[in-house]
Amino acid sequence: METEELESDIDTRLIDLWTKVHEVEDWNLETIAAFMRAAYGRGYFDAVTEPLRGQLMIDHHREVPEIKPQTFPNN
Repeated sequence: METEELESDIDTRLIDLWTKVHEVEDWNLETIAAFMRAAYGRGYFDAVTEPLRGQLMIDHHREVPEIKPQTFPNN
């Protein structure tokens, strides 16, 4: 049940993409990739604009992942 609620919440955040699905006549790799990029971008945008880091996960009683420190190659 909790998974279905999380899926529903994510689908709601992607409603603008879901409304465009019916407009696609030719589902090819390029089209699928475009939708995947748009969904990823939307998720990233939502994550960085949340009032509290991990709010979506908190709302669904999930663990908020720790932020991994960035490492840069020595150049």
